[in-house]
Amino acid sequence: MITIKSPREIETMAAAGRIVADTLALVAAHAKPGVSTGELDELAEDFIRSHPGARPSFKGLYDFPRSLCTSINHEIVHGIPSHSRVLEEGDILSVDCGVCLDGLHADAAITVPIGEVREEVQRLLEVTQRALAAGIRAAVVGNHVGDIGHAIQKVAERAGFSVVRELVGHGIGSSFHEEPQVPNYGKPKRGPRLVRGMTLAIEPMINMGRPEIRTLDDRWTVVTADGSWSAHFEHTVVIEPDGPRLLTVAPATTPA
Repeated sequence: MITIKSPREIETMAAAGRIVADTLALVAAHAKPGVSTGELDELAEDFIRSHPGARPSFKGLYDFPRSLCTSINHEIVHGIPSHSRVLEEGDILSVDCGVCLDGLHADAAITVPIGEVREEVQRLLEVTQRALAAGIRAAVVGNHVGDIGHAIQKVAERAGFSVVRELVGHGIGSSFHEEPQVPNYGKPKRGPRLVRGMTLAIEPMINMGRPEIRTLDDRWTVVTADGSWSAHFEHTVVIEPDGPRLLTVAPATTPA
């Protein structure tokens, strides 16, 4: 069932979203060669819990063991932070973060370069960000979920990249994963109609190679089947009469 959020719920989600955005900014500032994903996870958890009433959404969700998902290079999503996973020059790191505040969730992701990356990898990051922006622009009253996926798919495939099919965005609110599913591909005017008060996590996952995926033996980390690199960007948005509102944005100041 798709839930419509009240103004109070939306503002609580926006407060959670500001913590998400600040957490991602903090992690991005510390994601450098020689730093482990385990260190970044501990930094993020301490920062999230420093806000009264806030906790990491991911820790314990479906028994996930950490507060962030940290996925490197060909890892698409759900990478488990570890002190043995040390970032190297030229890597890319996808960081997915969720925060629960007063019983409501917000969710966002970024992919950051570690030092200097290859030109084609930088292009992957830029195209995935453009795909997310296109999907968000399509999230307007009267459109359908398929319009979001179609917009994302068009940007990615025109650039020569592929869209992951088996993993999707989702509704979000009092439960981390709610209806509707939000695929990153599709046809316009298909799927549930978008109405005021719907809250969606829109999250393109774009591969440099083919779209097929597989899951590693840890039962969490999803990687590209062909070993090509992948990028992931995400925002939580609410459908409003004058257009989509981003809930996972930071205020002007960024934590050091």
